[in-house]
Amino acid sequence: MRQLILLRHAHAESSAPGQDDRARPLSPIGQAEAQAAGDWLREHGLAPDRVLCSPALRTRQTLAALGDTGCADVREEEAIYEASPGTLIALADTHADARRLLLVGHNPGLEQLAALLHSGQSGDYRGMPPGGIAVLEFAPDAAIEPGAARLSRFWWP
Repeated sequence: MRQLILLRHAHAESSAPGQDDRARPLSPIGQAEAQAAGDWLREHGLAPDRVLCSPALRTRQTLAALGDTGCADVREEEAIYEASPGTLIALADTHADARRLLLVGHNPGLEQLAALLHSGQSGDYRGMPPGGIAVLEFAPDAAIEPGAARLSRFWWP
């Protein structure tokens, strides 16, 4: 079984006037949420083989606050920022060699991706709160495509 783990960045500070959206940091609540997400991943033995993280400050801080993920292959991936579900599927597909891939990114792309991979429809989502995690499972030889995954776990702080 292959797994795709989707982690939405934790709560971020509101934008300051004139501030670039990519520069928004996590709030103190977000720091605690990200630490809890890391604890949850470790408790469930979900150490990724590879991590792809959006370049936005809040996603990088979420990843750092997870603590030790047990993964040495961590990459910043520009395509995750403001990505559509289709872009995220293409990105995950290029990393299909990873048995357990963790994407750290943003809504609405992540919640739409979870719905699309699980149900086959990107409009069939219920929301993914800040710091939320969705674990999707694929058969070892299955393509990463709409409706091909089973949502095995969903957690939020």
